[in-house]
Amino acid sequence: MGSEQKILKLDQLTSNLELLRNDQKKIVLCHGVFDLLHVGHLRYFKQARTYGDVLVVTITPDRYVDKGPERPAFNENIRAEVVAELDCVDYVAINEWPTAENTLKLLRPHFYAKGSEFKAAGSDYTGKIDAEMEVVKNIGAQIIFTEDIVFSSTHLINRFLSNMPEEVRDYLRLFRHRHNIDEIFEILDHLSSLRVLIIGDTIIDDYQYCETLGKSSKDPILALRYLSNDLFAGGGLAIANHVANFADQVHLVTVLGEKDSYREFIQQNLNPNISTEFFSKKDAPTLIKRRFLDGHSLNKLLEIYIMDDSSLPEDINQEICRWVKERISDFDLIIAADFGHGTISSKLIRILTAEAPFLAVNTQANAGNRRFHTISRYPRVNFLCLAEHEIRLEARNLNGPLRPIMERLAKKLSVQRLVITMGRKGCLVYGLDGNFINVPSRSSTVVDRIGAGDAFFSLTSLAAAQGVNDEILGFIGNVAGAQAVNILGNQKSINKMNLKKFITTLLK
Repeated sequence: MGSEQKILKLDQLTSNLELLRNDQKKIVLCHGVFDLLHVGHLRYFKQARTYGDVLVVTITPDRYVDKGPERPAFNENIRAEVVAELDCVDYVAINEWPTAENTLKLLRPHFYAKGSEFKAAGSDYTGKIDAEMEVVKNIGAQIIFTEDIVFSSTHLINRFLSNMPEEVRDYLRLFRHRHNIDEIFEILDHLSSLRVLIIGDTIIDDYQYCETLGKSSKDPILALRYLSNDLFAGGGLAIANHVANFADQVHLVTVLGEKDSYREFIQQNLNPNISTEFFSKKDAPTLIKRRFLDGHSLNKLLEIYIMDDSSLPEDINQEICRWVKERISDFDLIIAADFGHGTISSKLIRILTAEAPFLAVNTQANAGNRRFHTISRYPRVNFLCLAEHEIRLEARNLNGPLRPIMERLAKKLSVQRLVITMGRKGCLVYGLDGNFINVPSRSSTVVDRIGAGDAFFSLTSLAAAQGVNDEILGFIGNVAGAQAVNILGNQKSINKMNLKKFITTLLK
């Protein structure tokens, strides 16, 4: 059979296997990404083939490969074609789901083969193997583990096919010598014990996808044709969602507009383990940032704010301050997600800086607060995370050396740890010992920068509250940011399993 005839759609493959089963043929299934086919895969397939009469290989589709940005290195069709060229393989199909459970139920093989690296208990932190083994048991099949030298496509790609800049590859080589995967995973797992209070502005991100028609015939304006739209939970909501994927106890305090509150949408789009305290601003809408994007390139064309930027009524401000003052001691970490839209008042800042057991702050300078909003509102901060343009705005210093600016600000605010994010240049960490650590950025592709800083801030705040090493803190933040720039808006939050997979990919 030629390689092209081996590659089938899952429904056709199911029919073929049913006929083979009726002929008493034993079917073996292998499943995986197989991004860079190597001798380990070949030996794995050959051993699996010895258990039956027919060897079927299913390929994880591109959209479900979660080994980090720019993976897979080879698209699903190429990966299927290469596997189909092997004589020991009888059929190949591209899977339709992220994992193999549904595939097992559909194809019902007699044997399901996994590599020897999955045999040891606890070897698969994702829990996928346990789920697959349960399905194997339910369909009356048998799981088998091949025995041979373990190779890694990720390791080979990192060594020989990586498109990372040379300085990033050099840094990762040094980082692997100083730290290991288990050390970082232990840190991520320990974040679950933190009790976290998040106080911040609610933002609804409204993405309007359009087709460009060109210049209007009557006025010097760009004409667009509406295609579709998405709503995302942004601002403090997005930070709460990131945090809640790592910490078990998360509480969110925020302000919604009394009219057009979007309360139902917000509740539906918050992680279930987030408890909430919503306060309402009378005669005001919940803040919406409406962005118009080219539907093909996703380039942003225009942004419109729907907001009431007046101060909070004093009675609402008093209620928030009273609530926080009464409960602040119940939490280990207070995160002030201050976008400058009114939720965090000067009075609330005084309470936070005086009574928070550990205070992490990010103050954003954006078009909505007209750059009047800087970190100097806070007289004391334990952990501070700012973008480079935000600290330069605070210092009124556009081009000067960054390190002296950081040192002066850290001294002024009694900051224990200060991190500055610098986009493609990574981040700069100023630690307790007065040393600076520059951690380069991993991501070279960007889908959307919106939300990347929030993901970085969320993870580094948790790490800082646990007293994590400066370099690991910066590394974890950069990994979270690299994942976030490959997500459209706040379509989904950073979760522990995907973060661990990305870290594994980088450090193999």
